[in-house]
Amino acid sequence: MSQPRAVLILHGKQSLNDEVRSAVEQQRELGWDLSVRVTWEPGDAERLVHEALAAGHTRLIAGGGDGTLREVAEAMLQQRAEASLTLMPLGTANDFARAAGIPLQPFEALALLDEPAVAIDVGEMNGRVFINMATGGFGSKVTANTSEDLKRVLGGGAYLLTGLTRFAEIHSAYGRFSGPDFEWEGDFLALGIGNGRQAGGGQLLCPQAQVDDGLLDVCIVPAPEDAVGTLGTLLSGGLLGVEAVAVNARVAWLEVEAPEPIDINLDGEPVAQAHLHFSVRPRALRMHLPPESPLLQRN
Repeated sequence: MSQPRAVLILHGKQSLNDEVRSAVEQQRELGWDLSVRVTWEPGDAERLVHEALAAGHTRLIAGGGDGTLREVAEAMLQQRAEASLTLMPLGTANDFARAAGIPLQPFEALALLDEPAVAIDVGEMNGRVFINMATGGFGSKVTANTSEDLKRVLGGGAYLLTGLTRFAEIHSAYGRFSGPDFEWEGDFLALGIGNGRQAGGGQLLCPQAQVDDGLLDVCIVPAPEDAVGTLGTLLSGGLLGVEAVAVNARVAWLEVEAPEPIDINLDGEPVAQAHLHFSVRPRALRMHLPPESPLLQRN
């Protein structure tokens, strides 16, 4: 029997992580030919994916946060790869991993390589893919403006602290939303388009989202009179307390038109655009997830 092999594409910030080094050594002791490639600058993840696929590797591992997961997955999709993907969660919030039930310990995450890969959906906005969630409004600005030093010290709590210090900047955005059997128009504080369920360090915006149903979950939080109180609730724990006002839908595609660019965060990548087209690529990526992952449908 040939030796199983995989390539770990590791975010450069984790290159000195002793837990990762130990996990790799343990996986090798189990008989795996496990190579490690480290990113240094933008574009490295894409290049390393291409090199791994060209060398015939059929199992890739993304070692990092939601942003690293997106970068590796996007490169695999560009190559129309038949390879499968595993996530070793090493980010600050690890929102996708937490919602999917992926172990946060590196060696336990690598154990998922032995689980059969399942086909999951991939979200897309204006041609850019996301695996977890696209978020918009003030919450996405908080995520984008939280410093790496603060995240290193406080972990997911850094997003809350940044949000609390930026309340003076709160303002709503205006958008017109349309999708299959769905229309909404107005001012909103926060927007979540979920393939996964949470973003921004635990903001549970789409608690019923699944990654293999061919649909995207939509959550719009309209701008109420008490904008500060509503956003404080969001930043401190998701939709608890604002469920009654949230607008929800489940769609295969969504068009958003706005008079001004809307701040959007795609799995850690900030963008600002006035016209947004969201869609889903059903079961476009093969990924190793826990068999009982909450994000998977139960047949």
